[in-house]
Amino acid sequence: MKTLAVAVATGLVFTGTAHAEPARVAHTSAKFESYSATAEAVTYDTAKVPIGAKVHVLGIPTPNGGTTVVLLLKGLLPDRPYGAHVHVKKCGAAPADAGPHYQNVVDPKQPSVDPVYANPSNEIWLDVHADAHGLAYAKSTVDWQFTDRHAQSVVLHNEHTHTGPNDSGTAGPRLACVNVAF
Repeated sequence: MKTLAVAVATGLVFTGTAHAEPARVAHTSAKFESYSATAEAVTYDTAKVPIGAKVHVLGIPTPNGGTTVVLLLKGLLPDRPYGAHVHVKKCGAAPADAGPHYQNVVDPKQPSVDPVYANPSNEIWLDVHADAHGLAYAKSTVDWQFTDRHAQSVVLHNEHTHTGPNDSGTAGPRLACVNVAF
């Protein structure tokens, strides 16, 4: 996976972007563990995201000004859905420490459940369904890049993301979190 990140980063150096601050490739590979100040990936519900489950996140700025985020998970509960979103803050001791979803255009009313703001074009949604072996993969591409308001984590939620008029973007309790320097 690190070889892929290096190859993508090298390719982007030669294609360039039109931003004052260069967009950057973000990559984290970790195992979920109990919270500590040095943990890269934290599980808050070990029954649903077991200690030792593996996570890989790759954030790639695209030459056309977009962003692709890839999420790979191994060791989850088999045959189970999970929601996942990019969040604004780093993981902490409590699930809420990662803050709200990162939004390209920030909803003035938080928590955001308005589908005008809480949608997969304005946020990065990475819902997955673990297969019979506990493996899961998701990819999301948006037409914007992170600004000086860099996101800092990906949070796994209890269920797939809702899209209703009063619950858009919600996905149940936060089960786990992984730090990613987007």
